[in-house]
Amino acid sequence: MILKHSKQRDSIKEFLSTRKDHPTADVVYMNVRKSFPNISLGTVYRNLTLLADIGEITRLRVGDGVDHFDFDTSPHCHFVCTECGNISDLYLSFTEQIVEAAQENFDGEINGHKTYFYGRCRNCVCKSIE
Repeated sequence: MILKHSKQRDSIKEFLSTRKDHPTADVVYMNVRKSFPNISLGTVYRNLTLLADIGEITRLRVGDGVDHFDFDTSPHCHFVCTECGNISDLYLSFTEQIVEAAQENFDGEINGHKTYFYGRCRNCVCKSIE
């Protein structure tokens, strides 16, 4: 797929590249507006969807009813804090072998996976100890 160059899309990707917190479209919109005051929320949503569909970013659906976006498309898992909602990257040494292991017990074809771990982050655990 050949895409027409878009400064707005570049700005969205640039913003995401600076973030490790997996922002929502609303957060992306509020920040990209600083450079493009006339950009619409719809344009941000369309570009995020396009970028996710072509594999330049990852869309995360962690169960909170809102899409989150990750610039890092390398194989990794995510940890979701059930108390504060923070989403963080979780790199496991065997992440790439998960598909191979799943394929051994499945007759069809597995093309990928998204793995989410849920619990409480260190900050929330520490708050409850205090």
